[in-house]
Amino acid sequence: MSSLKTLSVVSFLFVALHCPFAHAATFDITNRCPYTVWAAAVPSGGGRQLNNGETWTINSAPGTTQARIWARTNCQFDGAGRGSCQTGDCNGLLACQGYGSAPNTLAEYAIGQFANQDFIDISNIDGFNVPMEFSSASAGCSRVIKCTADIVGQCPNELKVPGGCNGPVSHAQDRGALLQLRPVWSHCSLQVFQG
Repeated sequence: MSSLKTLSVVSFLFVALHCPFAHAATFDITNRCPYTVWAAAVPSGGGRQLNNGETWTINSAPGTTQARIWARTNCQFDGAGRGSCQTGDCNGLLACQGYGSAPNTLAEYAIGQFANQDFIDISNIDGFNVPMEFSSASAGCSRVIKCTADIVGQCPNELKVPGGCNGPVSHAQDRGALLQLRPVWSHCSLQVFQG
């Protein structure tokens, strides 16, 4: 993970939100990290290993809400898909059935919501483990959301963990206290509205 500190280019690329007439969505998840990641997606997708340059395509039904896609790092799984990851682990399963544990950089989305719009964002609320880009190939929505800062390299000692940087909220909750730490980065979140 030390190579993460020197990355100035997007490493984990989350690309291509396609919205056909049925208003379902197709997501192409491409690993541009110089190392292997284990991509995860809920509620649709589960998870799979992605070596550098590999792409995984998932489909989400119209009306999907509270959906997340993230990269897990330094994982080891057996033939049955059981194991663990240093960051973003989801109860030791290759095919995630729930959200991953902190730290993990999140791509979040909801399909066909208010006024039939889709909503996308990148969040560091659960911490940061890999740089990420989220872009759309849909007509009328050409924005690109990026969170490519060297957050791990700038992470305060209180939030550093192997392979990543915890978010200040999860760190405070782990300690049973109210949020007492001041974040050193902006939320890295943007919503893109499309009609």
